[in-house]
Amino acid sequence: MAVPENFDVAHLGPVELLTPSFDESLWFFRDLLAMREVARIGDSAYLRTWDEYQLYTVKLTATDAAGVGRTSFRASSRDALERRVAAIEATGLGDGWTDGEVGTGPTFLFRDPDGHAMAVYYETDRYVATDDRPALKNQASAFPGRGVNARRLDHINYLAKDVEACGAFVADALGMRESERIRLDNGRFAAWWFHFGLKSYDVVYSDDWTRHGNRLHHIAFAPDTREDILKAADIFLENGIHIESGPHKHAINQTFFLYVWEPGGNRIEFANAGARLLLDPDQPVVEWSEQERRKGQAWGMKTIESFHTHGTPVV
Repeated sequence: MAVPENFDVAHLGPVELLTPSFDESLWFFRDLLAMREVARIGDSAYLRTWDEYQLYTVKLTATDAAGVGRTSFRASSRDALERRVAAIEATGLGDGWTDGEVGTGPTFLFRDPDGHAMAVYYETDRYVATDDRPALKNQASAFPGRGVNARRLDHINYLAKDVEACGAFVADALGMRESERIRLDNGRFAAWWFHFGLKSYDVVYSDDWTRHGNRLHHIAFAPDTREDILKAADIFLENGIHIESGPHKHAINQTFFLYVWEPGGNRIEFANAGARLLLDPDQPVVEWSEQERRKGQAWGMKTIESFHTHGTPVV
């Protein structure tokens, strides 16, 4: 697995989230997270976080079961897009080109070895604020000042039948670098963290104990501070949202976190306050042993059982 000198993919783009409880899930993202609905096409609502520079962040789609639909990634240039498409096609997992969705240009569709639907694009429209114009010209729209105030999408964590095959795929096909990983006593990886730029992680693969394939562990949104996450816990408590774990601090990559289940059943994390930045271009990969992970999270809280068993779609 070669380490890229530069990143051809700029960042994680919009993610499609599937829900069997569309109206309730829409309420969760729009009213509790203070996201704005910018389009409604068919059974899907397109929602943006308040500092998203593109037109939308999450495509919420009504389906029979919860889970993740297509995850998109934005290339850093047209040339970078062509390089990534060539790398993806070399794996045999490419599905071909299509017109982009809301605000995006030509898009190449593909899947990872586990079957998760993905896409890479470059051309994108920038969001132009109207009634939500910000006071500061260097942010995309006005600060909502209500609910959780989710600022941006931070990362996605997939459940995978084969963590190593999927990790090797995103490293080679998307040019991602690994930051941390968990190695079990049997030598296999239980989880693997990858990043595009200076952030410590953007994509994670976790072992799917059910061996079902093509499932979601969680998507994560970044507010500004730890206090925002603490306030979010109270907001979810008052609104009957299931709080699964936290607030607490991860040992891996040191993010302060809160996990909840949105009404459709998908796990949602609020994180990144206090996370590491990887400024060292030669940053060594941090590997955790099975024994070290038994110690739990950074301040001693044990990882709860549902963190290993719950994913969407529910099996």
